[in-house]
This record gives sequence, structure tokens and C-alpha cells, in this order.
Amino acid sequence: MYYHTGKELMDKILDNTENQERLTVKGLMYTKGSNDECYTPDYGVNPILEFIPEGVIVWCPFDDESSEFVKQISKQNIVVHSHIKDGKDFFEYEPEKWDVIVSNPPFTNKRKFFERALSFNKPFALIMTNTWLNDSAPKQLFKDRDLQLLMFDKRMKFVSPDGRDNNKITFSSSYYCWNFLPKQIIMKELNIPKKAKDAKSSRKTP
Repeated sequence: MYYHTGKELMDKILDNTENQERLTVKGLMYTKGSNDECYTPDYGVNPILEFIPEGVIVWCPFDDESSEFVKQISKQNIVVHSHIKDGKDFFEYEPEKWDVIVSNPPFTNKRKFFERALSFNKPFALIMTNTWLNDSAPKQLFKDRDLQLLMFDKRMKFVSPDGRDNNKITFSSSYYCWNFLPKQIIMKELNIPKKAKDAKSSRKTP
């Protein structure tokens, strides 16, 4: 097709772009980056437990029943969990009753997930990479709010779908919180369990 002017061509490009964005925006929210399909180990959940008030209902919006968030938090609090794979889109779904959010959202489209969390005006604690502090997004999102951080002395090793540590993730992470912690920055020790040595490597040389 021939366009007589540059403006006609540009208008067509913009129109196609807008249509494509409308079609794919939901998919883009959950586009899996290379590090998105990773799970939080139990030792990554344990440090936040003491800061969850007794009696509150915890919403884990990126989790199914196999999540360590669901397993560990349910030992002390009522937990409601949801996941996009079950048709419960974080950007559209909200449980009838809940008090605080605790989870590990996809690291892709960080700003959108935090905007949504802040829109509820309820306390939350979400794991996010520490490098995000260098981005303009948290500065803008928390300009008039107090960002709280639960930070760690070691790098959390997330778990791949096959159950092994994802060693491709080299950045450290923290809980980014709002109205959740007793003070703005808290440092905690991560009690990472020692992995059993591989049987092959531990075998004695004859």
C-alpha cells in the first residue's frame, strides 16, 4: 500500500501500534522475563513472618497452594491465594476479605505491580530486586509515601521450576513494603540451609 504523505504513514503506524497494545496489554503484564519463572524458598519467606500481625488475613496474589508463602504464612495466619493461571488476574481480581499482601511478583513490569498494590491503600510486602532502587519508578511511586525495606545480609537464591537453585540470578533482593514494618529499614540475616553435596562429588576417591 502506498501512503501519499509521511503523516499518513505515521498515522497508520500509530494506529496499528495502539491496536496491538490493546490486544496484548494483559499478556505483557505477565510476560515472562528470563528470571520471572522463579519461586521463593522457605528461608526467603521466614524473615517476613514476624512482621505479619496476628489475626490479619494475608493475600498472596501470585501464588498457588504449592507456594512457600502459602505454606509458611498459613501456619500463623489465614491466607487467601490467587494466580493468573487460575484466571485470577492481579490487575482485575481482588478477594472479598483480606488485610495485607505478601508475595513475590514477576520482576517484569515492576512499576505496574506496585501501582496496583498501592492502589488498595493497604499494607504490603513484595520481594523485588535491589537494583530497582536505582530506577526512577520507586522514587515516583513512593514520593509521598514511606518506602520500607526488609533487607538481607546474603543474596536470596530463587528456585527454578525444576526445583534447583536458579544460579542465573546474580542480583540481591529485598522486601519492598508500605505501612508494614515498624521502621523504614530493617536488616535481617538470611539463614540459607547448606545443600547436601552431590553424591558424585562426595564419593571418596579410591
